[in-house]
Amino acid sequence: MKSILLASVVGLLSLATNHAQEIGKAAPAFTAKNSKGEAVSLADFKGKTVVLEWLNFECPFVRKHYSSGNMQKLQADAAAKDVVWLSVNSAAEGKQGHCSPAKMTDCIVKEGIKSAHVLIDSDGAVGKSYGAKVTPHLFIIKKDGVLAYDGAIDSKPSTDAADIATADKLFANALDAVIAGKEVANAKNKPYGCGVKY
Repeated sequence: MKSILLASVVGLLSLATNHAQEIGKAAPAFTAKNSKGEAVSLADFKGKTVVLEWLNFECPFVRKHYSSGNMQKLQADAAAKDVVWLSVNSAAEGKQGHCSPAKMTDCIVKEGIKSAHVLIDSDGAVGKSYGAKVTPHLFIIKKDGVLAYDGAIDSKPSTDAADIATADKLFANALDAVIAGKEVANAKNKPYGCGVKY
């Protein structure tokens, strides 16, 4: 009886998680510490468009977009449009890409990160609630708290920065559509990168 009950609960939890990640449904709520040790909640940004970006600076796909300055430009452009950009590191302690708050603070300066906060999600709670699979994996949450985009930064799954210029700007186009109050084309697509190191 206990095993049947447990199976039912697990089934309901997985249904709830899958439901939460659906485009057009409410984005999962979360609270996580940023690189300064401050608690940051999605609820803090009610009424604002929010971007979530999963990162791991040891991943060559992330390096492609940071070494070229592409990610920082996207972050700065978003901030100029009153969009809150949250970068998230979900690498577990002892795994590739994990950053302590002090190390992350150094990376923020070194990489010139322009996001509003960098969240350290070492237990993977935020990443798993969104189903973040790779770095980079990007999500857009509309002002009403609804998930509007879940996917890749662009259409060319390579580690070559030269491909950025000719790629279809899947994420940037989606963000422009959300800001303009338009429907997002290709709102859910397959992100590319290194697997998140939960």
